[in-house]
Amino acid sequence: MKISIIGVGLIGGSMALKLREKNIASFIYGIDNNTQHISDALELKIIDAGVDLEHGIKNSDLIILAIPVDAARKLLPSVLDLVTDQQTVMDAGSTKAGIVNAVKDHPKRSRFVAFHPMWGTENNGPKSAIAESFSGKAGVICNKEESAEDALNIVEQVVNALDMHMIYMDAQDHDVHTAYISHISHITSYALANTVLEKEREEETIFQLASSGFSSTVRLAKSHPEMWVPIFKQNKENVLDVLNEHISQLRKFKSALEKENYEYLEELITNANRIRGILR
Repeated sequence: MKISIIGVGLIGGSMALKLREKNIASFIYGIDNNTQHISDALELKIIDAGVDLEHGIKNSDLIILAIPVDAARKLLPSVLDLVTDQQTVMDAGSTKAGIVNAVKDHPKRSRFVAFHPMWGTENNGPKSAIAESFSGKAGVICNKEESAEDALNIVEQVVNALDMHMIYMDAQDHDVHTAYISHISHITSYALANTVLEKEREEETIFQLASSGFSSTVRLAKSHPEMWVPIFKQNKENVLDVLNEHISQLRKFKSALEKENYEYLEELITNANRIRGILR
């Protein structure tokens, strides 16, 4: 099938590479306001042509929105305005309720399938795209009952081609869960990076002494604000709920140290160790 990818960065580029590899895509149009992204994607053979929005939509069977969630929320209604009943539209955003609500009354709502590939890195742009990125990860389809059966089938084919295991979920439930297992991780990483930068003024010392533990914990702090500010904005209430609990947990560790209550400190760590049984 012919596919248009709106946003040929990390996620869109990785999807394009895999869908071409699996022969799902016979031709891929790239649509991006960043002309360098288009040039890089053409050079890397991620896309076959860089086109404008109307041309891409008119000539595609499947349109994939792989752009920041605030931009997707604004653009999606306009994309649906342009599609026919034979075309399918999907997104790849990290928040779902806002995007779904943006088109809940659109006459072509059934042509849209809300999707979230549970993968990402701190990198961006088509040069960071990797075909095998999604293999073994969760591919979440939200509010499937609101999508036409044929549109849903096409997106299911895409998820299978990405080698992801499929999960069906309500959009609001999705946003609650991702706040806990994804969004809070980024806030924690940003906060830790700011803490170290504030207290450790010697950048060379940070570089020389940084352990693998520190590097892996703070890795997400390299993620770009243009992607993550919209995610926090769209999922504000859930993120605040998780953040309040996280702060409460930090206070417990702080109190245990202040009061030299090392028995309680051990209890906190032992309780946290239960995550081993979940994340094997």
